[in-house]
Amino acid sequence: MTRRRWLADRVEGDNASLLGPHADHLARVLRAEIGQQYDIATPAGVRVGRIVSVKEGCVDFLLGDFLSNQQISTPDITMALAIYKFDRMEWAIEKCTELSATKIIPFIAARTEKHLAQAAPKRAERWRRLATQASEQSRRATPPDLADPIEFDQLVDQPASTRTVLSELETAHSFASSLTQAHGRILLAIGPEGGWTPGELKKFTQSGWQPATLGPTILRAETAAIAALAIALSHFR
Repeated sequence: MTRRRWLADRVEGDNASLLGPHADHLARVLRAEIGQQYDIATPAGVRVGRIVSVKEGCVDFLLGDFLSNQQISTPDITMALAIYKFDRMEWAIEKCTELSATKIIPFIAARTEKHLAQAAPKRAERWRRLATQASEQSRRATPPDLADPIEFDQLVDQPASTRTVLSELETAHSFASSLTQAHGRILLAIGPEGGWTPGELKKFTQSGWQPATLGPTILRAETAAIAALAIALSHFR
């Protein structure tokens, strides 16, 4: 039986801990007991961990051997997601994490609803917790870097070797074919419900972004994010 994986909140030598709600979930929901073994992801790699202490808000592990064959080669892909309805946004963050996105950048587009834009900064920590949980479920060694929400103009200036904006107005260049020229860090922008404004598309073009399409159908924002990331992973693997 495959051991469950946890991302350590604290690591000191051969000791690691889960803290706060993270620890309480293991202790209360999964009924942690001293002596149980789990895979513990640390900055140095994934190690076998044996529970040595269970307290309120803290589960301590003694770390053993590093796991072999734990490195999986994945492309360096940053997903920039325009902020949309939070239930769908959270689903997209969870799935992008499972599909090995390196970084996720929520941003405020012109057509992002005002109340969602105002509430987004307070959601960032929840989104990070969801990314951590999805990383553990999918057995990642590290969670994606989930950035604080930024404005559209900040997104346009983000550096990357390959920068692609998915647009329903693009017809000449498919996303799949554009990957043949992609290299290094890839930054992929997914628009909001309602799509990009003409002004936003103009700024992308002026800043050197390449437009691409996922096909003739109009996809929901969260569907486009998952489809694009899956296509990229298939191409590079």
